[in-house]
Amino acid sequence: MSPVPKPSSPCTKVCVLDAASGLCRGCGRTRDEIAAWGGMSEAKRRAIMAGLGARLRGAGFTSSEEPLPS
Repeated sequence: MSPVPKPSSPCTKVCVLDAASGLCRGCGRTRDEIAAWGGMSEAKRRAIMAGLGARLRGAGFTSSEEPLPS
């Protein structure tokens, strides 16, 4: 049996929720989206990820922030 593939994720390990916008400054997801991510279908995750760049730009954040060291 092959292993279950890891769900796609936009996480950049810059996990800072902005109080004003409600968005993570690293990936652009909301707190609710982050919490529900593992239970979402791949199609739903990809649909959300398609709009994250625009969300970040709209909130005045860059999507190219450097991730924190592991």
